[in-house]
Amino acid sequence: MRLDMKTRKKVCAKIHKRYQKESKKGKAKILDEYSKTLNLNRDYLAHLLTNWEKSRIVTIGSKTIKLIAKPVPKGQYKSSGGKKRGRPEKYHKAFVSVLIKIWELFDLQCGKLLAPFIKSAIDFLVIEFGITEELRTLFQTVSAATIDRKLKHEKKRYRLKGISTTKKGTLLKSQIPIRVCFNRDERDPGLFEADTVSHCGMRNSGQYLQSLVLTDVGSGWTEPRSLLNNAHRWVKEQVADIYENLPFPMLGIDSDNGGEFINHQLFDWCIQNKVKFTRGRPYRKNDNCFVEQKNGDVVRKTVGYARFEGEKAQKTLADVYRYLTPLLNYWYPALRLIAKEKLPSGRYKKIYEKQVKTPYQKIMESPTISDECKAELKCRAANLNPVKLKRAMDEARDRLLKLSVNEAIIPS
Repeated sequence: MRLDMKTRKKVCAKIHKRYQKESKKGKAKILDEYSKTLNLNRDYLAHLLTNWEKSRIVTIGSKTIKLIAKPVPKGQYKSSGGKKRGRPEKYHKAFVSVLIKIWELFDLQCGKLLAPFIKSAIDFLVIEFGITEELRTLFQTVSAATIDRKLKHEKKRYRLKGISTTKKGTLLKSQIPIRVCFNRDERDPGLFEADTVSHCGMRNSGQYLQSLVLTDVGSGWTEPRSLLNNAHRWVKEQVADIYENLPFPMLGIDSDNGGEFINHQLFDWCIQNKVKFTRGRPYRKNDNCFVEQKNGDVVRKTVGYARFEGEKAQKTLADVYRYLTPLLNYWYPALRLIAKEKLPSGRYKKIYEKQVKTPYQKIMESPTISDECKAELKCRAANLNPVKLKRAMDEARDRLLKLSVNEAIIPS
């Protein structure tokens, strides 16, 4: 039975003198007994009993006043007239208003990713949003936890699930070795995982667009491309395009067992260009965990689950990825898992790197990348404005969404 507040106060008034006279062990016994009886937090009950009826003499002006710690009877408390007490709020409404605009513009990222991005792109954000010097100082010192707390009421997302369209490829499986995972000591830039994402909407029949996604295991560098369909030719051509335009060498490709990858065109191209080609185990999505994560975080988050068909939509989707790719790789920070610890309970604790960096920063710090590649990366990064890229990508995405195929939902 839960006691009311009046009864709790009567009990505290009876036991507070005995509590104040007891030794440390005696006080512990009283707290153990009465915290359960009164249904009060143990620390809070200790605070009440310690200070009950204790007095303090203070001087205000010329008057001496004796203050006694007692609970105020119900109905006798006088409010302060609605005035907020305590120190003034540091991250005020003006700051939150600008923060929400930045968060909405740059793909609703979490605080751990948004905080380092804001600090690195602050010069561009000041111009775009008219940020004052006071707000600039706040944005340069704000923590990830504060960002998440301030955006708590703005985060209203809907998680959707798409249709899997992967069809197994029966060719060449015996010639393509299986790779279960990338060991931590071999995660140098250049080893990519590959996958495709279908833009089929509510049905996977007919011809519809595909997105090819290549993700570098070591740095998180991501290259999305649009495909008219998952024909072998388009996959091979887009992989070759990524190979030629990458600012660092492509050393290997690891894919699932889909027929768009397990075919002679891509296999022969890898042999000719000395790119190591491996595949994961059937029905084991974690074998390609790095690119599987990007499928949702990059493709679905950007263009959603609508159905897209035809060459016009394919070219528009290519425009979206043309602006999105430099944003992902040069400006958006990415968390990286560095270790997993098994707890006594049997569960695993994931440990992430403390300093969140962009794929560009990780590649620049890699000792295996040549100085010529790093010079090329610096040259490309110097010509990028994240705000202009994001505005251009949003315009292209708006054009793409207008081309989506409307489907009637037939109730079952």
